[in-house]
Amino acid sequence: MAEEVKLFRTWSSPFALRAVWALKIKGIDYETIFEDLSNKSPLLLQYNPVFKKVPVLVHNGKPIAESLVILEYIDETWKHAPLLPEDPHERATARFWAKFGEDKVLTSIWSVFIKQGKEQEEAMVPALENLKFLEEELKGKKFFGGETIGFVDLALGWLGNLISILEEIVGLKVVDGEKFPLLSAWMQDFADAPIIKDNWPPRDRMIVKFQALRDATIAAAAAAAAATSK
Repeated sequence: MAEEVKLFRTWSSPFALRAVWALKIKGIDYETIFEDLSNKSPLLLQYNPVFKKVPVLVHNGKPIAESLVILEYIDETWKHAPLLPEDPHERATARFWAKFGEDKVLTSIWSVFIKQGKEQEEAMVPALENLKFLEEELKGKKFFGGETIGFVDLALGWLGNLISILEEIVGLKVVDGEKFPLLSAWMQDFADAPIIKDNWPPRDRMIVKFQALRDATIAAAAAAAAATSK
């Protein structure tokens, strides 16, 4: 009996890309269902009633939500081309860096992106501190998992594309090659890997989308500040 694998995603979600890359690395055939988050489908709401967002992986009718959880599910279900190492301590370490990327790196860089002037300068400090930890972790390695792309690389994979889009929009270099030579080399190696490269969303559309998102966020923050000052 053939397995049924479906992935609910949007065209631009960096979180959904994690699942796309993992399925491609494993060579798993799957059906893609593109969602419009301004008009969510009944199926998406049925499969992810708690968060009501993408990605959602549906395997033989059973849904799995949240991208890092999906990565682990894919790795445990299809054991060839493993994403996580066998050693328990190394697996725990990989999960730590994935969570660090989610909780610290992503949030601090996003803060730089949605701020201006002095506030943006202040936001750069923790962002650069977090990137220094990643630079240290890459010492002696091509990828975070060693010589091949693994769990942490997929978790941090958005850095290989989205960071340059955000930098272009704000006109600010966050990942400088002189300050972060190892991280810069990793970003290039990761982004150029065929399975990764072939699945990036269109750059021009991403710039338009995230420019609009930044403008809307800044406008909302300004309106909120004006309302509280009255």
